[in-house]
Amino acid sequence: MTLNKRLIMILVIVLFVVGIYGAARVGMTVVYRDEEAQEEDDSLFGHRETLYLWYTDEALTDYLNSVAVSYSDYQDDVRVVPVYTSGLEYLETINQASLTGEEVPDLYIVSNDSLEKAYLAGLASEVKTPEGAAAMKDIFPETAIHAVTYHDKQIAYPFYFETSCFLYNETYLEEWAKAQLEAEADAAAGEEAQQEADAAKEQKDSAEESGDAADEEKDNTDETADTAENVDATQDSAVTEEAIAAKVTEALPDTMDDILSFADVYDAPEQVEAVFKWDVSDIFYNYFFVGNYIDVGGFNGDDSDSIHIYNEDAIRCMRVYQDLNQFFSIDTKEISYDNVLQDFMDGKIVYTVATSDALSKIAAAKAEGNFDYEYGISMLPDVSETLESASLSVTQCVVVNGYSAQKDMANNFAIYLTEYDTDSLFGRAGKLPVYSNGTTYTDPNVEAFREEYENSVPMPKMIETSNFWVELEIAFAKIWDGDDANADLKALSEKIMSQVIGEEYTEEYIDVPVEKDEEEMTGEDIESDTEEESSETDDE
Repeated sequence: MTLNKRLIMILVIVLFVVGIYGAARVGMTVVYRDEEAQEEDDSLFGHRETLYLWYTDEALTDYLNSVAVSYSDYQDDVRVVPVYTSGLEYLETINQASLTGEEVPDLYIVSNDSLEKAYLAGLASEVKTPEGAAAMKDIFPETAIHAVTYHDKQIAYPFYFETSCFLYNETYLEEWAKAQLEAEADAAAGEEAQQEADAAKEQKDSAEESGDAADEEKDNTDETADTAENVDATQDSAVTEEAIAAKVTEALPDTMDDILSFADVYDAPEQVEAVFKWDVSDIFYNYFFVGNYIDVGGFNGDDSDSIHIYNEDAIRCMRVYQDLNQFFSIDTKEISYDNVLQDFMDGKIVYTVATSDALSKIAAAKAEGNFDYEYGISMLPDVSETLESASLSVTQCVVVNGYSAQKDMANNFAIYLTEYDTDSLFGRAGKLPVYSNGTTYTDPNVEAFREEYENSVPMPKMIETSNFWVELEIAFAKIWDGDDANADLKALSEKIMSQVIGEEYTEEYIDVPVEKDEEEMTGEDIESDTEEESSETDDE
């Protein structure tokens, strides 16, 4: 452990002690069950060991209560009491309750980026799968294992996740696909008709020479009618549901360039204000641009020796990001995710970047008659043909409290909670479970989020880099508005590295020339062509 990390751990402990002293003066922020409720439970259930499960998301209340009842049937000598509490200073409150409260939280749900802080404060225990049960690596995706691993110890169980995906208006794409197929069929039929007309003319000319013009004219009339029928038949055979679906799939972008190419040929309906629009002010929806080339903490997000922010690929990715501002002018000060999603539901946007809450919000809007389209979810496109994307993910975990006197019992319930009946978690609480048990959801959009999660980058856990996300978000905003991507990434890396090593750090400058395709996106070639055209006009 580095000196810097030791100092941070001491500071965490000191802050917790101060928090405890403050709690003694002003009272705890959590409302516990009263004595009458406790006695009533005892009379109903008889003597049972009690586990307290803390959580901060109220959307989980009904689901957790249901699982608690189910577990009591499964393990009749254990009672689980879910306790909803504020997310404000969550770990500090858990620490206070662990040291001074009567109802110590035996387990709690927390995001994976808080695990180092929890572990250093003694609030997280290493979890071990009981003998005979499936190992984590055999039932959870690798992303989830990295999310709950700290210094080669698994200190939590992955429960549910959040990440970002590509959201598109399927109705618009189907209409575009149908129009494209009809145009292609018309062009093909027109070419065929022209060929037949040319052949007919040759026959007519030949007939006139031989004196059979009258008979030939009748044959030509019949052939013209046949040609019209053939054109209609050709169009019908080309515009099938299967052909439309294939064309829609073709329209889904593999790269950012594909989005630009589609925008060039798309004849948008009147209500469409933007082909592609997303929240450029929030790092969660932007991170995929650099996620594959920025490393903060290594695979498990806990290694202070593995920080690589400033590199050639990251610079190139940020240049592509900046260039998009020319085509999709978005004000970082005015944009918000909620507004973007509402615009999408109002039919003003074709493509956007969304988190899983979009699934529930769109379903609710559909039920209320406020969403008149079909939609789809796919993986986020790559930055370019040579630069791959990787989205950011957060894994909500179930942690066994290091201060619990019933760790084994809590561990067993944690396994049950994260693996039992998780198929219903999304339907009942709007959360996407990490554990799937091979389940294939009837909604392909849910499957798309799972696929994106498995290829995502988990939020790192290191306390020393806790401000990295705020600083990266600031850098994204500055680069979007025209700052030099190279200089901003260099400054960001130097700031974070200085925090980690405890002294000033300077990056060696990386010279990354602007490539030809980047020049075209920045409009330099367009300006050059315009100047040449202007010069030619003057000469004339």
